[in-house]
Amino acid sequence: MHTSVTIIGAGLGGLTLARVLHVHGIPVTVYEAESSAGARTQGGMLDIHDYNGQLALEAAGLMDEFRAIVLEGRQAMRVLDPDGTVMFEQGDDGTGGRPEVQRGELRQILLDSLPVGTVRWGRKVSGTRALGEGRHEVTFADGAAVVTSLLVGADGAWSRVRPLLSDATPSYAGTSFVETYLFGADTRHSAAAKAVGGGSMIAPSPGKEIFAHRESGDTLHTYVVLSKPQDWFAAIDFTDAAAATARIAAEFEGWAPELTSLITDGDTAPVLRPHYALPTGLRWDRVPGVTLLGDAAHLAAPNGEGANLAMLDGAELGKALAAHPDDVEAALTAYEQAMFPRSAEAVTYEGVEVQGIASENNTAQGLIEMFTEERR
Repeated sequence: MHTSVTIIGAGLGGLTLARVLHVHGIPVTVYEAESSAGARTQGGMLDIHDYNGQLALEAAGLMDEFRAIVLEGRQAMRVLDPDGTVMFEQGDDGTGGRPEVQRGELRQILLDSLPVGTVRWGRKVSGTRALGEGRHEVTFADGAAVVTSLLVGADGAWSRVRPLLSDATPSYAGTSFVETYLFGADTRHSAAAKAVGGGSMIAPSPGKEIFAHRESGDTLHTYVVLSKPQDWFAAIDFTDAAAATARIAAEFEGWAPELTSLITDGDTAPVLRPHYALPTGLRWDRVPGVTLLGDAAHLAAPNGEGANLAMLDGAELGKALAAHPDDVEAALTAYEQAMFPRSAEAVTYEGVEVQGIASENNTAQGLIEMFTEERR
């Protein structure tokens, strides 16, 4: 294949595509708005699943590098009642199919696997337009522009490439995270550390839950999940860390102190992360010379699958392009026909459909029943 591929976005999906294309000798350039690989923190832990994310890494030829960054023991999981009672606990014997890694380390593996210069940093896209015959122009914030005959939008929720294919835009999904971190957890926050255990801990309740993960370096990363309208969060001044912390913690009044301390004792200011989603099952008619992957194509509220699906999208698109070196449109058609239904599938845990946070079954007992059903 001689057509150079232009990818917008150097997230996990875009970089996986770039790597698979490189493996197959297909020229590729990635444009990324961030100024460098270390311009911002890349988020927390990711469990990379053996049925999608790991398949993408196999296609990229990076399984050895992936295994080297897996954090042992982090697949351990416990479910607690709001009163702190441990209702369910599962250890990590190393045989699970969802090993945990730090997102930033995974991204670095992908970056290191590409030739120097593949990623062009500091190139924020301001717009895109069709030129006809499958060619598209990408304009950057500094006024520069490139023309490409194969454009891939891997640029996330607010994709600048998506309008070439669809007029769909993300809408608020009804839930938000409030993130906090506790550092030196075993010595400085021992009760919270004990409650979380060696891997992840979830304390669910209808409409709200506390989810925490033991990351590398004795760090606890907490996601407080609330099913609230955006106006509710807008009334909280998150520039006042103490006031915001108190307001969020008030939603968990009466919960065990070892759980609420994950909020109140945070070593960082609470960060609000509202969740947005595209319409479920979004599709578009085939437009020559352009496609989407990951959140740009099928943004959903966090469900444990987003990064894995983005990587699989990238790998499958790369493989399709390699399999149709003389027919880009055949490759894009094959990729989209498989991607559309895959991204619309209901989220499951080992085959059992996962309940939403707003469900009356979003309780410790409800989760335990789901895990029990999975074992039948």
